[in-house]
Amino acid sequence: MKNFSISTLLVCLIAGTALAQQPSTPPKNSNPVTKTRILQVDSAVVTKHSVTIKGKAVPYTATAGSMPIWDEEGRPVAGVFYTYYEREDVSDRSTRPLVISFNGGPGTPSVWMEIGYTGPRRLNTDNEGYPVQPYGMEDNPNSILDVADIVYIDPVNTGYSRIVNKETPGSKFFGVNEDIKYLAEWINTFVTRKNRWASPKFLIGESYGTTRASGLALELQNAQWMYLNGVILVSPTDLGIERSGPVQAALKLPYFAATAWYHGMLAPEYQQKDLTTFLPEVENFTINELIPAMARGGFIDDAQKKDMAAKMAKYSGIAENIVLGNNLDVSYELFWKELLRVKGYTIGRLDSRYKGIDRQAYGSSPDYNAELVAWLHEFTPAMNIYLRNELNYKTDLKYNMFGDVWPWDDKNDHTGENLRQAIAQNPYLHLLIQSGYYDGACDYFNAKYSLWQLDPSGRLKDRLKWEGYKSGHMLYLRKEDLATATENLRKFIEESVPKPGTPAKY
Repeated sequence: MKNFSISTLLVCLIAGTALAQQPSTPPKNSNPVTKTRILQVDSAVVTKHSVTIKGKAVPYTATAGSMPIWDEEGRPVAGVFYTYYEREDVSDRSTRPLVISFNGGPGTPSVWMEIGYTGPRRLNTDNEGYPVQPYGMEDNPNSILDVADIVYIDPVNTGYSRIVNKETPGSKFFGVNEDIKYLAEWINTFVTRKNRWASPKFLIGESYGTTRASGLALELQNAQWMYLNGVILVSPTDLGIERSGPVQAALKLPYFAATAWYHGMLAPEYQQKDLTTFLPEVENFTINELIPAMARGGFIDDAQKKDMAAKMAKYSGIAENIVLGNNLDVSYELFWKELLRVKGYTIGRLDSRYKGIDRQAYGSSPDYNAELVAWLHEFTPAMNIYLRNELNYKTDLKYNMFGDVWPWDDKNDHTGENLRQAIAQNPYLHLLIQSGYYDGACDYFNAKYSLWQLDPSGRLKDRLKWEGYKSGHMLYLRKEDLATATENLRKFIEESVPKPGTPAKY
């Protein structure tokens, strides 16, 4: 790796003070980011690297930097940090796909998928994704950089991205629709600067990043006149698609069943089956029996209610009396606390394979999220080491793994409908959803439900696809699933790019 170039440093914010001009041309070998806590609103550090993917060497450049968000008068009000990976041995970028990547929170940066999933370097973990020491990085032989260039974007107040004008309110950025609007403008600037208008383009979002990506699909078309080939939703949110009452209560059960199966808490008749063979039985019960029964509320026949509770207990590993005591509606929190209580453990929210230890065995929810603690344990040092030592982006600014983006305006979330409109308007646009069976925050069966409800007409379903993995929210942390999921991304990208000359029409 070597330092290749440093862009002009245009504007910065020093420790919360006013905007100030910086020297236009730093000395050749100077630190690209000054020694104090500074946000470089417009900066870039470019380094050269190579990685072996699927047995072949892939040379690439990595750009770590920031680009501005402007107000109506053209003044920079925030800097958005990004990392951009571009394969070097490509002569024609017009046919080279560009993947635009987000994570969620909504207050987290793109670190998770960048060094966990699709990027050319990956943090050190064991085969199941648990932290190991020494902390650090290794090549990712499954990266999708062989087939697509990738830009990872950190929304305002995440990573190194910051508001730089103290007079600019956070409400300009912190909301479902505000987030979509300013990021669409930023993407337009990025695509223009990097000369990527001709490239096939894909959005990939994880968790809240799926809300972001779904809304951006339409915003880019309608406000930036930028048309996509694909949207990839990893562990999607509900996308503003209505679910309440008996439907909302019942849809949890297949996730409960998957998690109970993983921890060996079910009867032998279920444990001896493969997970993907067992789950359809639970899904069918949920749709065909449980939702109609719960729709009767307090007027359900006592015998039928007891029968439902018995079946739910069989499938979930939770005692029948607890199911009955909660009127068939066991909360996620109670499930995480209760499933392994007799063994002295709680289970994780985002990935229920992880176990935690609480102060007391009884209660309605765990003391902490065991999986999130583990992920922060491994991702935080790895990303700080990587940015400074490998990408040569040196700053004392804190890298926000979770930034302050509150209050967040979550009203008027119509992102599922936005996505449907984008797909309907653009015959090139395809959708792929990837879910982990052990994810209790954005559970897999709710993701299936969203897919079913996304297009009531059924006319678009040949361009909509769902995939499940034996992992959690970050389904790529299991190295076995990482290999499978990235290969499926390659296939999706390839299949979503039309042959030359194919018109976008129905």
